[in-house]
Amino acid sequence: MKKEKRYFGKTLMVLATIFFYLPIVFMMVFSFNESKSLTHFTGFSLRWYESMLKSHDMMESLYVTVAIAVLATIISTVIGTITAIGLSSSKKIIRKAITQINDFPLMNPDIVTAIGLMLLFITLRVEKGFITMLLAHIAFCIPYVILSVNPKLRSLDPNLSDAAMDLGATPTQALIKVIIPQIMPGVISGALIAFTMSFDDFIISYFATGGGVKNLSIMVYTMSKRVNPSINAISTLVVVLITGVLLIVNLKPLWKEKKPKKKGSGKGKLIIAAIVALAIGGTVLFNAAGNRKKYEGQTLHIYNWGEYTGENIIQNFEEYTGAKVIMDNFDSNEQMYIKVANGEAYDILVPSDYMIQRLIEEDMLQKLDQSKVKETFNLIDSATLDLAYDPGNLYSVPYFWGSVGIVYDKSKVTVEELEEKGWSIFLDEKFKGDIYLYDSERDSFMMALKALGYSMNTNSEQEIQAAYQWLVQCVQTMEPEIVTDEIIDNMAQARKALGLIYSGDATYVIAENENIGWFVPNEGTNQWCDAMVIPKNAENVDLAYEFINYATQYDGAYDNSSYVGYTAANKKVKDDLYGEGGDFEGIDAYIPRAGYPLDEVFSYNANTKKLMADLWSRVKIVASNS
Repeated sequence: MKKEKRYFGKTLMVLATIFFYLPIVFMMVFSFNESKSLTHFTGFSLRWYESMLKSHDMMESLYVTVAIAVLATIISTVIGTITAIGLSSSKKIIRKAITQINDFPLMNPDIVTAIGLMLLFITLRVEKGFITMLLAHIAFCIPYVILSVNPKLRSLDPNLSDAAMDLGATPTQALIKVIIPQIMPGVISGALIAFTMSFDDFIISYFATGGGVKNLSIMVYTMSKRVNPSINAISTLVVVLITGVLLIVNLKPLWKEKKPKKKGSGKGKLIIAAIVALAIGGTVLFNAAGNRKKYEGQTLHIYNWGEYTGENIIQNFEEYTGAKVIMDNFDSNEQMYIKVANGEAYDILVPSDYMIQRLIEEDMLQKLDQSKVKETFNLIDSATLDLAYDPGNLYSVPYFWGSVGIVYDKSKVTVEELEEKGWSIFLDEKFKGDIYLYDSERDSFMMALKALGYSMNTNSEQEIQAAYQWLVQCVQTMEPEIVTDEIIDNMAQARKALGLIYSGDATYVIAENENIGWFVPNEGTNQWCDAMVIPKNAENVDLAYEFINYATQYDGAYDNSSYVGYTAANKKVKDDLYGEGGDFEGIDAYIPRAGYPLDEVFSYNANTKKLMADLWSRVKIVASNS
């Protein structure tokens, strides 16, 4: 019986080890994948490590992560240790009150702490960046240090410091030479926890930073919005660095057995050396990527979607102008709007059509100086100009454009079925449990409204309610999987029969799997356009025009479009990428349908948008309960 229990225990241990470490092994293997796929290994390659080392943003995020973690660990360990020692000599009521205050941040959800720190910095008008992120990390690390040191202090003889001073030590000497060595295990434990928490933090960092300063977690989050295997490469690099530190720490006892112990040696110095090694390693890697070139002159602040620029355009623009570019990223137009409405200054924004209309209506944008963009407009595809959200393009210069359609597995779905059913194919029970819906109220309601023969810009509550019922029927009967960017890699692996998707994402999917097709129903669809605009509070307007022109001209537009996969506004770039020898040769998804009378561009209406958002939340609740 005992033998069976031991066997069972060992089996559980092995399974737990596999459960925890298999994803890490999987990630490391796919960091050497030849293709962009995050799930299908096509061959060995170091291309993603090369891409990582060439990426100024990725290497800088690693440098910031290590620098913040090291500084926050050192400062919080010193402050936390001194505070804990002070509390041990305080009155019981003070010690109890401070301990409860210290425990509160540990139990408080990170999001609450993050928002509180953000509001504090905004109230004090502190410009968010490296310093605010560092202060935030110090603030949430100190309680962990105090919590680790307190038990060691309680185990000490309360007369120890008095005895040291009776023997001639000064209070400082008693502290440094008697108390601290006795509590060193607790100090080291607190420092390690602080370093781990700081290195790993995302939520507090996300709300406490600004000015383009990103740590690794923010960078990975941004990159994960689109398929980018460089995530695997930089994550593998971090695993290797940490594994190296752990090996040093664990092999130290073996070295100590072979060498006589030297005065002053100890785990504390080893931990500090390991942390410094991480800092140096991060700095060396960062320098390998570009030596942190300090640009003189102006700084251009851009607010753009994550993973929405080419690999080289920012670096090339900086070399071309001598300026420094700081790019912050947003996940949604609404997130962008909140920051801009609250007065955060950017020189260029890249919102979508309906949001540009809203910004124009609320007088948040500058009118373009047409003399500075005249030649640029001559390069742009006419299908993206003079659209309803900005007649005459008085405020915006198109960046990317596209449409929404259906990707489908040719072995499961025929063109005839798509032509016959259109958007209603998402109600065909033949494909039950085999479809993806996109988690976007705008595009989901567009699909439903078009399937019912209505305009996607309808103001009729009755029509919107009818579309809601259509979507409810879909999630109740079809058991769809509601996703965001996961659809890209999943459809590239043909994991379902069909899905709702943006044309740029479909371009990548089809490039990866020739058995995937693209179809835009005859009922009409959303023709969208993301464009560059200059806010009213922009500080570097002339430099903004330089970037707008640079990003629209051939080299900049080619770099952007070939990397991201969305359709370039520059007509020649679009034709070259689609044409013979182009990266997207013959992939119809890359060329949006233009001029079709039933295709529309979204317009902004606060009431209908709020209604759709509320109804879409209800649809997802129905889906989760089905």
